[in-house]
Amino acid sequence: MNTSTASLPAPLQLRAVLKDRAVQAVAVLLVLLAFADPPQLAASAAFVGASALGIAPVLLASAAAAAWILASGADRIVASAFRGHPARMVLTAALVGALSPFCSCGVIPIIAALLAMGVPLAPVMAFWISSPLMDPAMFFLTAGTLGLTFALAKALAAVAIGMLAGIGTMALVRVGAIHGVLREGGTAHEAGNARVLDPAAVAWKFWTDPARIIVFREAFGSKTLMLAKWLLVAFLLESLMSAYVPNEMIARIAGGSGFGPLLLAAFVGVPAYLNGYAALPLVAGLLQQGMSGGAAMAFLLAGGATSIPAALAVWSIVRPRVFAAYLGFAFTGAIIAGWVYGFLA
Repeated sequence: MNTSTASLPAPLQLRAVLKDRAVQAVAVLLVLLAFADPPQLAASAAFVGASALGIAPVLLASAAAAAWILASGADRIVASAFRGHPARMVLTAALVGALSPFCSCGVIPIIAALLAMGVPLAPVMAFWISSPLMDPAMFFLTAGTLGLTFALAKALAAVAIGMLAGIGTMALVRVGAIHGVLREGGTAHEAGNARVLDPAAVAWKFWTDPARIIVFREAFGSKTLMLAKWLLVAFLLESLMSAYVPNEMIARIAGGSGFGPLLLAAFVGVPAYLNGYAALPLVAGLLQQGMSGGAAMAFLLAGGATSIPAALAVWSIVRPRVFAAYLGFAFTGAIIAGWVYGFLA
C-alpha cells in the first residue's frame, strides 16, 4: 500500500501540501487577485469560505464512504466482473465500474493489469469508461452540489456509456477493426495492482481488524485532503467565473436546445475539466449562468472519461485504434446522455 499524505509526519505533510499543484494554483490565483483586483480577493475568499462550510458534511460523508470500500476490501470485487459470458461481463463491468472508487487516472493501472492478464477488451473498456464517471464519493458530492436527480441521472449514464463502449468494442473486435491492445511496455503498470486483483474475501465490518482500521484512517485522511484541495480550486474558480464571465456569453455558448450546445460542452469538457470533484461546483456556477442541463451532463461525462491527464495515461499503454475507440465511445455516449437528460429534465 502506498503511503498517503495523511500518514506522513507533520513537516512532511506540510511540504507535500505546498508542493501540490492544486494548492500552488490557488496560491497563484490569490497573488494575482491581490495585485490586480483586491476587492475581488476579499469577495472570492468569502465565497470560498461559505461554499466550503456548506459542502463540508457531504465531503466528509463522501470520504468516509470511499475509505470504507477500501478498508473492507470491496474494491477486490472488481476481479469478479471479468468472468463468464462476454455480454454478461460487459454489463457487470459497467456496473462495477460505476460503483468503484477509482478516478480517471487511478483506473489506468487496473485496466493495464487486466489487459496484460488476457481479459477481453470489451468488458475492460466498459469498466474503463464507466469507472471515472461515478463512484460513491462522486455520487454524494454530485447530489449535494447539483441535486439528487442529476446525480441519479449521471450514475445511470455512467453505466449506459460503459455498456455502449463494451458492446461497441465487442463489435469492433469481431469485425477485425482492432488488432492488439497494449503497446510495448504496457504491462509495466501491473505490479501495483495485486491487491485489487486478489479475490480475497471482503470484510464489510472492517473495524474488527486493526490493520483495516489503519487503512480506513489513512484512506479517509487522503481522500478528505484530495477532495478539499480540488474543491478549494473549484470554488475559487467559480467565484472568478461569476465575477468576470458575462452571463450572456455562457448562455450563448452552452444554452439553448439542439445538439450544438451538447457538442460544444463535450469538446470543451476535455481542456476545461480539472477534476471530477472540482468540476461539480464549476458546473453549478455555469448552470446558474445559463448552461442547459443537457450540456452540463455532456460536459461532466465527456470530461470525466477523457480529461487530458487520463487521455495521456491511456495513450501510453494502448495502441492507437484502441485509444480512438476509447475517445469515440466516451464522446458519443456523453452527447447521447446529455441529449436524453436535456429532453427528459
